[in-house]
Amino acid sequence: MKPAVQATINLAALKYNLQRVRDCITSHQQIIAVIKANAYGHGIIEVAKALTELDAFAVARLEEAITLRQAGFSQRILILGGIFNTEELLRAIKNQFDLVVHSEHQLCLLELINNSQPINVWLKLDTGMHRLGINPELTQQFHQRLNRINFVNEIIDMTHLADADNKSSDNTEQQLQCFENHSQSNNVSIANSAGILHWHQTKQGWVRPGIMLYGSSPMLKTSGPDENLKAVMTLKSRLIAINQYHQGESIGYGSTWTCPSTTKIGVVAIGYGDGYPRNIAPDTPVLLHNQRCSIVGRVSMDTLSININNIENCQIGDEVTLWGEDLPVDEIADSANTIAYELLCNLTNRVDKAYK
Repeated sequence: MKPAVQATINLAALKYNLQRVRDCITSHQQIIAVIKANAYGHGIIEVAKALTELDAFAVARLEEAITLRQAGFSQRILILGGIFNTEELLRAIKNQFDLVVHSEHQLCLLELINNSQPINVWLKLDTGMHRLGINPELTQQFHQRLNRINFVNEIIDMTHLADADNKSSDNTEQQLQCFENHSQSNNVSIANSAGILHWHQTKQGWVRPGIMLYGSSPMLKTSGPDENLKAVMTLKSRLIAINQYHQGESIGYGSTWTCPSTTKIGVVAIGYGDGYPRNIAPDTPVLLHNQRCSIVGRVSMDTLSININNIENCQIGDEVTLWGEDLPVDEIADSANTIAYELLCNLTNRVDKAYK
């Protein structure tokens, strides 16, 4: 039975976007693919399998890292959030994970245990994001303490860019200057997807592509194709009803859209129960027969309605594209007053995934 909603994951497009990363860096930089949050909703195991040529992956949490290790991946796996108690630390060491240290608490946990198995530590400096990270003034002190821990192998200094999506902002240059003033390591990591694409000076040591791997733009007011990226996920559903309504009749909950004339309305089997945003703007496009038509009325839990007056030969069962190769997810995210990251991550388990 054909699923009501299917997200097709194009692994060739994923590899194309990885090559786009390589084209933006030199042979002196290394790549750590960010596949947290189930690879931004694309499937962490399948994405990791497609990227096995890489030396390292980054995830947010210990559980994600364990999922990868239990699936047989031997690459370096970096836990961006680090660990928060002794039990987690011991599990991380046992599985040979790299750890971000972004607080005094995490440093103290390392200092309090006895261990003979080496681990790599990524020391996170808060250069302006003001979310996670140590005060840059404490960098030398943290390095000294880490160097006294006999099982700490490599120390990589890192930071995270807060405004790299905005090419007109001065904050990225200020963060970079702060980092260069305080870093104590020859091995560093600064550039996220936006840095890779547009901030040459941040491309040092390890680069950390995330959203660009999945074909979405990390920059303000641009889409994936604008950055020469290919959509990895194409989200589709199908028509389950076609009805005709007269001028003045309203569509959906709250009667928020009224037919300006006799109008043919298609009902599509996708809604916020599948992760499609309820707060989508009026006239947001979908593709039917490779032509754009507009969403009308409110998105329901299981369905949404589209104006198909100008689309000929529509039939029950016809495919409808919500976002993907010919309709950038960035455009849909803008219509929902959010970012593509959220749309990709918010798909529910009702959505079937197919890989090609």
